[in-house]
Amino acid sequence: MLKSVAIICAAVASALAAAQAVSVLDARSKAAVAQAEAAPVPADAPPPAAPATGGPASLVKAADGHFWAEASVNGKQVRFLVDTGATTVALTAADAQRLGLDLDTLTFDRPVMTAAGEAKAAVVELDYIAIAGARVDKVQALVLKEGLSASLLGMSYLGRLSRFEATPTALILRP
Repeated sequence: MLKSVAIICAAVASALAAAQAVSVLDARSKAAVAQAEAAPVPADAPPPAAPATGGPASLVKAADGHFWAEASVNGKQVRFLVDTGATTVALTAADAQRLGLDLDTLTFDRPVMTAAGEAKAAVVELDYIAIAGARVDKVQALVLKEGLSASLLGMSYLGRLSRFEATPTALILRP
């Protein structure tokens, strides 16, 4: 009997200590949220990017083992190689010209590394990229005159989705 009482007392003490720890963590969490909400936003900070809209899209893995996306970009079709390692969307010169971008007016001053080595790229903003309904507006992209064999769907699009997940046979894009 005494043994049971000791075990119950130890359990109650442990539960009280755990409740106090949760209370302290909750208070710290609320304080951190309040501090973050009160932090000033720099005047020159860009507005947060709008999230993706529309419905989910599923890309089937190609025979070459890659995921390829047929996208509508500013109303024109572009085929992208999905590249989660690319910071931004990258367009070949041919795709950029098909989208109506004049390569002669772009400033190719951004150094980038490609599989073929270092190259210079121009920064552009695309009105939108939509893949089977998963649409992202105002997407930052790079145009490369040379060094790319295919346009790349990078994180400036993928990172604005709520999530994307790879299965053995498909890549699912969720706005």
